[in-house]
Amino acid sequence: MNSNGFGFSFGNNDDDNDKDRNNNDPFGFFGGGNMGAGGLGDILNQFGQMLSGMGDSMNSPEAKGPVNYDLAARIARQQIGNVAAIKKSDQEAVEESLRLAELWLDDATELPTSGHRVVAWNAEDWLSNTLPVWKRLVSPVAEQMNKAQLENLPEEAREMMGPMSQMMNSMSSMNFGMQLGNALGDLAKQTLSGSDFGLPVSPAGVSAILPVNLAEASNGLNIAPQEMLVYVCAREAARQRLFKHVPWLVERLVSSVEEYAAGLEIDTSHIQEAMGSFQMDNPDPERLQEMMNELQGMDLSPRIGSRNANAVARLETLLALVEGWVDLVVTQAMGDRIPSTEAMNEAWSRRRATGGSAEQAFAKVVGIELGAPKVTEAAELWRRVENAVGVKRRDAIWDHPDFLPTAEDVAKPAEFIDSLLGESDAESFDPIAEINALEKLLAEEAEKKDEKQDSDDEDTDNPDTEK
Repeated sequence: MNSNGFGFSFGNNDDDNDKDRNNNDPFGFFGGGNMGAGGLGDILNQFGQMLSGMGDSMNSPEAKGPVNYDLAARIARQQIGNVAAIKKSDQEAVEESLRLAELWLDDATELPTSGHRVVAWNAEDWLSNTLPVWKRLVSPVAEQMNKAQLENLPEEAREMMGPMSQMMNSMSSMNFGMQLGNALGDLAKQTLSGSDFGLPVSPAGVSAILPVNLAEASNGLNIAPQEMLVYVCAREAARQRLFKHVPWLVERLVSSVEEYAAGLEIDTSHIQEAMGSFQMDNPDPERLQEMMNELQGMDLSPRIGSRNANAVARLETLLALVEGWVDLVVTQAMGDRIPSTEAMNEAWSRRRATGGSAEQAFAKVVGIELGAPKVTEAAELWRRVENAVGVKRRDAIWDHPDFLPTAEDVAKPAEFIDSLLGESDAESFDPIAEINALEKLLAEEAEKKDEKQDSDDEDTDNPDTEK
């Protein structure tokens, strides 16, 4: 655990680092140098190793999908180990702290309390309760990744694999399951709430805190444990207000992942170039050995991208806007009441910078590489918006996604704020009404266009009609 508090990183041990070096692609069963040097034989050897002791998982119904989630859950639980049940005193402390945080947040935002059920979780509870949402995020990426990798194999390899397609699909599903299990097991021991990283992974209607993880993450901070608990509760409560009262927000986050996955592409041109000089028919053994030695020093990991890269940009901006808004309202709610709020904000920023962030979770669990969301800049934008037009209009911006700031607005907020100041009547600002008016105007224009088209068609059918 990082001595700065709130700190964690993924894969700190040497085994994890070796594993990451050999598999830069979280979802790549053809990753690293194995594909180039060992080819199909190495893949089958890897498959045999994975089969050892995994008979139950192979026969699981989930083994037939893009990810073997049964295997993922088993591996995650092995990493978590034995955890103690939540004490009644911890549950009561979480309930009281979150209730207090909700009262204070009422002074900082127009969005009402979520009214969610408040629970205290251990790591096992977090895994069991968040796995359904992780499935929805991971499955489209894994499915498209598998499809893209198979399509990029050389024709000879595809022909060789034809009779073994079912076995290869099972191998891919298991490998994805292993990667996911390791990532979720790591997160389960270090996450602090049900919406940590700004991701709504807890079940709808639940606000959750992990008091044991919080106690461990607080080591090294000279802050009272109760203050830490109220702070994390306030962040959880603020996010849940957004997720509850901004109905499009959760779907927008998930659909951005699905859109990215739908456009996944794998560039293997560098692999084909490296393999191009191989003489597949009766190769010279000495030359073959030389080339294999050369391949060992090359990066033959598939280069992964997406035709829908703009979906990732939208996801980055949305995550920054969520966490920036949470930073602002939590600071306003607690700053005058708890003197250590500034210190806790700094600790949270360090945590975000050293691994406790959405981009780390997405990279490790979902397999999407995000740029670091500009949370500090987003918080400053929300602060300036509030100074310009007040809390009510600041929070009304969440009413529709088309009114949210863009990435350019986050970087340079002046023009966005000017557009808000340009409204004739700040008190009557109603983004939904504006959207409805726009949609009505577009419908009227479409109707006029249809009427004109009908008139033109009549003239064409009756050429003798007087003009």
